[in-house]
Amino acid sequence: MIINSYDTNELLKSMTQMAGEGFVLVAFPTDEVSDISNLAYFKTAYEASEHCYEMSTDIDFYKSLPLQQVIEDLRAVVPFGIDTTVNEAIEISGLATMYSESIKDQNINVNNTIMNEKNFEYLEKQVKFTGFGEEMKDDLRAKIEQKLPEFTLQHTSQYGQDAAVATLNFRKSDQTDMYFFNSYKLNLENEYSKEKTEQTFYINYGNTMTLKEAYNLMQGRAVNKDLINREGEGYNSWVQMDFKSPDERGNYKLNHFHQNYGYDLEAELAKHPIRELSDQQQKDQLVDSLNRGNRQAVTFEKDGKQVMHFVEANPQFKAVNVYDEHMKRLDNRQSNDQTQSQGEKSSAKQSAKQGQDAEDDVGGKPKRKSQANSMR
Repeated sequence: MIINSYDTNELLKSMTQMAGEGFVLVAFPTDEVSDISNLAYFKTAYEASEHCYEMSTDIDFYKSLPLQQVIEDLRAVVPFGIDTTVNEAIEISGLATMYSESIKDQNINVNNTIMNEKNFEYLEKQVKFTGFGEEMKDDLRAKIEQKLPEFTLQHTSQYGQDAAVATLNFRKSDQTDMYFFNSYKLNLENEYSKEKTEQTFYINYGNTMTLKEAYNLMQGRAVNKDLINREGEGYNSWVQMDFKSPDERGNYKLNHFHQNYGYDLEAELAKHPIRELSDQQQKDQLVDSLNRGNRQAVTFEKDGKQVMHFVEANPQFKAVNVYDEHMKRLDNRQSNDQTQSQGEKSSAKQSAKQGQDAEDDVGGKPKRKSQANSMR
């Protein structure tokens, strides 16, 4: 299979996803560069051979290969020393095998025990930095030592009263003893609605969603993320789940709102009387928390009165969602009115207290410090 080297990451991402959906063969034209547009995937050899027969002509010839084999060849591109940042046509068929042989030629003879240990260390770090911690490392090691063709690990998290159960999927290479962490399925039961939602998140270099980011997405919130495009270039985007567009496997589409979409989180926050914005350190912490997709507790301040609210980013509508202390959604007018109303109630209580005890020097008493807001 011939590809452009700068398409490597995009093809690897696409093929890994298709393999996760149960496809085992990929068909491609043999005499031209293959990309996303001219590849076809199949679950049976009969379907693949029929497609290749129908597509082939006197000058164009199609063939199919095991999908996992092509994935391994794509994974060998970078270790083989090929530059994926340039537009260069390369033949990847058998690249994984050639790379393995080149390692032997260099007399780097690593026994299976050491290779398994290196594989374990890599997967352990990958699992940890995807947000699953280190609690599964013993189970991970045991599964690798069993040399199964594929295996799963279970992880349970609690976010408040929300139960999040993740199934991590690992698969062994067809050419080597290396295992790969391909994806995880997250099942979430919402605390308030009791609705159950599930979504599969794929492990893709530069574009992997962490466990907490995945949880926030499944709660309907937006996550700000540095991602990598098909050319291997970095870019920033807000990502939000579209619950109106499930595919045939029940996975929801992820909408992207790029820099040029025009959403300015700090400008939207500034439209609200949020006390934390007056302190640079607290402001930075607030913005960072909202970028991660959290719903954040803040203090609304109006006419010297303080009321706790919760805010979250809403890039699609270029706004900030505001909730009261009972998690009831407020619009801008309601949030300001409620701040004023609760402030007036507080003033009334204070006046009553002054009437009962005229000797209290209320004006000279220090205000009680509010507790630090937790980054949920």
